Amino acid sequence: MNRNRPLFKFTCAVSALLFTAVAAKASAYKIPEQSTRSMALSAAYVAGADSADASYFNPANMSWVEANAVLEAGLTYIHLPRVEFRGTVAGRPADADSKTEDFLLPYFHYVSPKVGKWRFGLSLVEPGGLSKKWYEDVQKMKAEEFSLRVIEINPTISYEISPRLSIGAGLRGIYSDGKVKAYLEGAYAENMTGDTIEAGYNLALSFKPRPETVLSVTYRSKVDLNLEGSSTGFIAVGSPQLPYYDTPGGVTVPLPATLVLAAAHRFGDTRVEMLFERTYWSAYEKLDFYFDDPTVDALFGNPIDKNWSDTSTFRLGVTHYLDEKWTLMAGYAYDPTPIPERTLGFELPDADAHVFSCGAIMQIDKSMEAGFSILYDHKNERTVHAPPNENGIDGTFSKGGAILTNISLGYRF
Repeated sequence: MNRNRPLFKFTCAVSALLFTAVAAKASAYKIPEQSTRSMALSAAYVAGADSADASYFNPANMSWVEANAVLEAGLTYIHLPRVEFRGTVAGRPADADSKTEDFLLPYFHYVSPKVGKWRFGLSLVEPGGLSKKWYEDVQKMKAEEFSLRVIEINPTISYEISPRLSIGAGLRGIYSDGKVKAYLEGAYAENMTGDTIEAGYNLALSFKPRPETVLSVTYRSKVDLNLEGSSTGFIAVGSPQLPYYDTPGGVTVPLPATLVLAAAHRFGDTRVEMLFERTYWSAYEKLDFYFDDPTVDALFGNPIDKNWSDTSTFRLGVTHYLDEKWTLMAGYAYDPTPIPERTLGFELPDADAHVFSCGAIMQIDKSMEAGFSILYDHKNERTVHAPPNENGIDGTFSKGGAILTNISLGYRF
């Protein structure tokens, strides 16, 4: 049984990434910037949400969106630079660089006309996902390839209790599919696929103590993902061996709840927003797989500790209304990782991040606008030691991070 531990650790580690990345609500996996304004402000855009994207970021604010109805459609380009590792794994030299990755993610937001004191919204976004590929033998043992797609549809509603107080709520429909691979010559090959459709909800409240000030609270619920898929490959170590297997399997993983407290204040032509985001990753304590094949389940179905930590993200965004045609924006965020040193692996070599961003909105005419934004996610260098690292990693991860750019068109009816 001990000879099979590398495969067992691979299965747990990469599958954890596959099935929890859907949460998209922690430093490790999230893509919170789902509009031009949000990206330009490093996602410090909740209390100040004032356009079609309020349907996603703060549905309570839909009550105060100017215009009869408003929509935004955009495209986000994500570039993931290579991650460099210099060090050893279980005493074996393991210097390696991951492959660079590039993605295009479309999105859509809409806020309806008012119906009395009610308003309705709809957002279609891709709020999470990742791809990581390694080509060196040591890394391929656990993370030869990982790819993930996440799509969320979020219908929302708001109700204006008074000109100073509004509430909002929504339903989250999430679809995700992904693929992970690993290979060790003469020992094993693994090819896993899986998908799921799940549901959750979000709540929002906004209060205006003064006309130029907005205080907001938003909450996204914890959702248990009951994922089902298949696993194929071979196992040529231990006993019994499997020259080929193809078995259904699954796992249940929690998507953590997220709480946001935000305050926005307008000083003349400039609005400043400060945001605190708490992601309750401590709900992710263990990972427990099941496989229909009893031999595979006996080898890989044992639970593994994860013990992730809750994270606190701090964001700051500044919006300056230059004139009737131009709006300029900039933002900063400090985004810590939830992954402890003990369970860090090559499938997700995450680290604390500093996020810098800027962007602009150009008013083409009274009805149409165009937007552009850019964001740089800088990952801190992270050194890992074994022990305590349970994967035997002893070395330093550097570079990585992400560069995001966005273009959009908005229309007010």
